[in-house]
Amino acid sequence: MHSITRLMLAPLAASILLAAGCVNYAGIDHQGKLLAVADAPSDSLKDKLPPAQWPRADWWTSLGDPRLGALIEEAYASNPDLQEVAARVAKANAFLDLRDAERYPEMDASASVTRGRLSRFEDYSGEGHKYFTARNLAVNFSYTFDLWGGQRAAWESALNSARAAEVDLQSSRLILATNVVKAYNQLAYAWQVSELNQRDLERLSKLVDLTDSRYGSGLDNLSQLKQVQSLKARSESTLIGANEDIEIARLQLSALIGKGVDRAHTLERPSNLQASVVALPAQLPAQLLGRRPDIVAARWRVEAETKNVEAVKTTFYPNINLVAAAGSHALTGDALFAGVSKFWNVAPTVSLPIFDAGRLRSDLKAGNAELDSSIAQYNRVLNSALHEVAISVTQLRSFEQQIVVQRDACSIAQSSYDLSQSRYKAGEDTFLDALNIEQQLIQDEMRLAFLNSKHIDSSVSLMAALGGGFQAPALETAQSSDL
Repeated sequence: MHSITRLMLAPLAASILLAAGCVNYAGIDHQGKLLAVADAPSDSLKDKLPPAQWPRADWWTSLGDPRLGALIEEAYASNPDLQEVAARVAKANAFLDLRDAERYPEMDASASVTRGRLSRFEDYSGEGHKYFTARNLAVNFSYTFDLWGGQRAAWESALNSARAAEVDLQSSRLILATNVVKAYNQLAYAWQVSELNQRDLERLSKLVDLTDSRYGSGLDNLSQLKQVQSLKARSESTLIGANEDIEIARLQLSALIGKGVDRAHTLERPSNLQASVVALPAQLPAQLLGRRPDIVAARWRVEAETKNVEAVKTTFYPNINLVAAAGSHALTGDALFAGVSKFWNVAPTVSLPIFDAGRLRSDLKAGNAELDSSIAQYNRVLNSALHEVAISVTQLRSFEQQIVVQRDACSIAQSSYDLSQSRYKAGEDTFLDALNIEQQLIQDEMRLAFLNSKHIDSSVSLMAALGGGFQAPALETAQSSDL
């Protein structure tokens, strides 16, 4: 019924505008177009990873450390950035309630008592110098008819903005979980580096003792002794730096979970994390639209600005307000509720903008500019999301290949070290030879630890790029299809 009334009134409004030469929005429209995405995965991604399901909401469990989930829940509860986003959600919902309230009639009651003195000109008897007490009791009513759907469009705009804010909260949770996992992985890597540096320092300490003994026997010179002592001192410095990295990683992790410095000292060494087994789902670009919270939030904002433009356009049309009041007015207390003291009035008002120096047109231009901006932001987020997936897949595949090669290098270095130990015990090699071979083994293990850490980071990045288990409901049919 409401839509039929609107259709009946639309030609009337158009004729009034044209006949009266009133302000109109001719020639004002938005320019942006939403980026179209093909349903099939791009060729650059199709063959790099096998097809699979989308990530689960608790994707971090695949890394193999149950303590990680507890840290993420702690971060969800205490992180200030997340609390700030939650406050913005509450604000958006409050604004939605405000827009909803504007669609309904308003009614209020008022009562007043006024004590005064009449002048001669106010006194009907012409005497003046009389005192009076006026008593008023009234109920007021007002309602603005939503003939053109402007109030509903404004409410729908606020509704879409509130939805975007709620999805922003999900996006912030995903970013926070990703950062916590990466910080936890960095802490695990820092501990591995410290452990390997400790082994290298022990090796160099043995080398210094051996060189010092050989120098005392005349087999080595002073320069050789000073050289290995310098290497040991450098290794001690490196170990101090590695231990510092552990403390920094602890502090960064405690900051992410929203706790103080003391919480950092309670963080234990993580387990050896395993990179998630990640594969690309089929129909990647199309389904990514509903799997990435930042894309979903950006689309809701486009819808919000679209509805806002619709609301602004209705301000060019005639507007009808209804104001009514009823009550009682008396100069004596006993007459306040008497029939002669009662009053009522009804005042319908029709308003039509005729000249406003371009205010309404400027307002509409600003609304269209905001719509174009939201469309551009959506296109940017979508384009960035697809590139993030492509970059993460490329990095993941590269680190997987490097790890295979580096594991072979570590295996060869371990075999060489084991052989040197056997030959040393058999008297076929010197202890110096064994120590030098151990150096290569430590370096290869250091490189492997680095690659494993980067591999885990890249798998986490891909999980986040795929939405981290987020799944949004389908956008409603009220959305615009012509953007």
